[in-house]
Amino acid sequence: MATMSKISGNLPANINFCECWARDGLQSISTLIPTEQKLQMLHGMMDAGIREMELTSFSHPKLLPQFADAEQLLKTVRRPDGVKFRILMPNMKGWERLERCIDEGFFAHKIILMISASEDHNKLNFRMTHDEAMAEHAAIMKRAIAKGVEVVGCVGTVYGCAVMGDVPQEPIDKLTRFYSDNGASLLMLGDTTGTANPAQAERRLTHLLTRFPKTEFLAHFHDTRGTGVVNSYVAASLGIRWIDGSLGAIGGQPASGAALYHLGHKGNTCTEDLIAMLEECGVSTGIDVDRLIELGRMAEQVVGFRMRSNVIHAGRVTHHRTAAEKAPGARMGGDNTPPQV
Repeated sequence: MATMSKISGNLPANINFCECWARDGLQSISTLIPTEQKLQMLHGMMDAGIREMELTSFSHPKLLPQFADAEQLLKTVRRPDGVKFRILMPNMKGWERLERCIDEGFFAHKIILMISASEDHNKLNFRMTHDEAMAEHAAIMKRAIAKGVEVVGCVGTVYGCAVMGDVPQEPIDKLTRFYSDNGASLLMLGDTTGTANPAQAERRLTHLLTRFPKTEFLAHFHDTRGTGVVNSYVAASLGIRWIDGSLGAIGGQPASGAALYHLGHKGNTCTEDLIAMLEECGVSTGIDVDRLIELGRMAEQVVGFRMRSNVIHAGRVTHHRTAAEKAPGARMGGDNTPPQV
């Protein structure tokens, strides 16, 4: 209990949250989601109070058909004040596509450039060695910053890799330094294949926060082994103010037809469960939990299968029940109809 009190006391008053369902989430399923439904979901995220989201990927449409509508999404999505979009940028060809959109007046606020600390994983995922990836990313970053686009540098497989196993600290530090030195405004730490546990996350994050005190870090955990929410909690307790998640905990390895490098649940930290928990702990996210629950149910209808959110089925924690809810025989939630509070 003493340890939990100490951790809770270190939680920030608020965090910045990014919803990854439309990119990292959808990349893992082979069913092609119509552009209109993607837009409906993205606009629902904005209405729920989400102010940053991964919009799409500029990966080649032949490799990832899910994102063949990337330009169309960028040109038709609603753009309210204060909402920012991230786009995954796999290579220079992808950047050149985005650059043409920007020149036509369709702006993206941020791009994500990723290199896995596990070079074996990077070769499978992006077909490049570390040196090849850094050379290309340095060139992309220079052009992006010149266009006024922020760069989110992502170091993947920070906590381990399904291909090579444990990942040493040295390549993580090297890639963190590379992105920071080349102008990245935010450094994403990816639990790419869902291997992190809370104790390990605390050790690795503490090292990076100490070694790179001027770097703004982002926690991006996966839920392959059910630890996404607690790992994100640990990150927040250490002072990391940027955290990612995905509705229903979907996401992970792109559905490109390549052989799976790990089996089981591949998805991101579940947005509904994470946001509901943080709000219960007194951390302000700016997100309407009730609208988020409805959005999670809508997401299940869109993808056509039950996802892994607990909150959309159990409902929010009830602190003050109404007289009707106290009445004998009153429904107490479950079966997709949680009590209204």
